[in-house]
Amino acid sequence: MNPSNHNTGWRTEKSSNSLNEVFSSVNIPKDGSFKKKLLAYMGPGLLVAVGYMDPGNWATDIAGGAQFGYTLLSVILISNLFAILLQHLSVKLGVVAERDLAQACKDHFHPAVNFVLWIFCEIAIAACDLAEVIGSAIALNLLFGIPLSVGVVITIVDVFLILFLQAKGFRYIESIVGGLIFIIFIAFFYEIFLSKPDIFPLLEGLIPKKEIITNPSMLYIAIGILGATVMPHNLYLHSSIVQTRNYPRTTEGKKEALKFASIDSSLSLMLAFVINAAILIIAAATFHTSGNKDVADINDAYMLLTPLLGTTLASIFFGIALLASGQNSTLTGTLAGQIVMEGFLNIRLKPWVRRLITRTIAIIPALVISIIYGEKGTAELLVFSQVILSMQLSFAVVPLVMFTNSKAKMGEFANKMWLKILAFVISAIIIVLNLYLLKETFFPQ
Repeated sequence: MNPSNHNTGWRTEKSSNSLNEVFSSVNIPKDGSFKKKLLAYMGPGLLVAVGYMDPGNWATDIAGGAQFGYTLLSVILISNLFAILLQHLSVKLGVVAERDLAQACKDHFHPAVNFVLWIFCEIAIAACDLAEVIGSAIALNLLFGIPLSVGVVITIVDVFLILFLQAKGFRYIESIVGGLIFIIFIAFFYEIFLSKPDIFPLLEGLIPKKEIITNPSMLYIAIGILGATVMPHNLYLHSSIVQTRNYPRTTEGKKEALKFASIDSSLSLMLAFVINAAILIIAAATFHTSGNKDVADINDAYMLLTPLLGTTLASIFFGIALLASGQNSTLTGTLAGQIVMEGFLNIRLKPWVRRLITRTIAIIPALVISIIYGEKGTAELLVFSQVILSMQLSFAVVPLVMFTNSKAKMGEFANKMWLKILAFVISAIIIVLNLYLLKETFFPQ
């Protein structure tokens, strides 16, 4: 057992993780400046932020902006603040306990409970992969006219992309992800420039309003935004990849690692907030103000951008951003899948086998729906994938909060009382809102 964990409440020795064994070569300068150390720690936060701007977020952001203008900007901001806190707890678990969330669950819970948690997590990862498949297929259809069913099949090619990148090392993956995020950011910056949003109503939208709760339609989309923003598999992913940094596994070393890794996470998630907010702002400025309030999916948004903004470049940039978003999320979904399977079951599969299984599970429903129902069916399937993610979220958040609250497991790094209360409140809000979302989805009045 790791000497630094000899007095903790963990029952068993930490099992190894193949990702951390392969990607443990990112060294931290011992006597470097604040800037050099921060740059060394930067990277995992970007990979996590990708999950907060995947194609599944687009539908809820577009619908929210088109129907209610800038009002739901406050929901995106609050969701992002929730995410920053939860990802900080994920970082803390990984740095202090040197376990990812899946390993921590395996160590603490009964095998039967772990099996259920694993099943739920695999379903969530498959649902996330489903959103990426549909998003990429829609982007290929919009940009190149490729039929949706063919686009769905083409997405299986990313299996080979994953293998190539994993062979290059973790810094290479982080660089590719950072580059794709930059493309998404530039695309939406251009779209906002064209749409010319009203600044004062936009700023006012950042302040929560009572009607978000009292208006059932607005509340439903608000919960959808929350469910699409806070991704359960990111909590597993972050607690693992933060360990790829070669920091000293001492108390002081962990304190420093926790500080810099949390800065990396918070800055990256604020970038995700800007991109998500940009999608809603564009929808509000372009569709809501022009009376096109019934725009609720990616296809409608793409088709209307050119006539409303007066240039075909608007739609092209939109499609490119969507394609980049889908491919980015594919990378992190694959890594999360490996972490979850190894952490819960200690089963190691070759990366291409793991990737092929996950992608096949996602491709089958996407292919069937695209062939039978076309664009409308895939749009509805995209929204449904976010409902599935919402169902799993509580099963990841509750163990994470429980572990990081524990003095026995975390020692002096256990959450302070104010953080315990805040984490409990956020967990309760997430659970209640997601229960409401499930009720409205499956038992509408």
